[in-house]
Amino acid sequence: MRILSKVIFIGSAGRTYTVDANDGESVMSAAVKNGVPGIVAECGGNCSCATCHVWVGEEFAPLVGPPGDMEEDLLDMAVSERRDTSRLACQIRVSEALEGLTVEIPPEQP
Repeated sequence: MRILSKVIFIGSAGRTYTVDANDGESVMSAAVKNGVPGIVAECGGNCSCATCHVWVGEEFAPLVGPPGDMEEDLLDMAVSERRDTSRLACQIRVSEALEGLTVEIPPEQP
């Protein structure tokens, strides 16, 4: 049985996009397959471009956890506005614990 979780994307203009994502799927993949604007995903989820940068909602930051070393380097080099909750959507895996995960999409991707 597939477990679906809701992921909420808030675009830079304030528009909200709520999508269903499969357990284990990346947040980036859920955005791309549902046509969420602003998630460029140039590298297809290989953690090599930072064009899926998002700001994780404060309440979800502890559940999502910190970025790994490679992700940290990409965020430092390529992201226009780095925040404490900055993550690459390709590195966040959807799970039942993240039901209702809210992420903001920056106005520009690198």
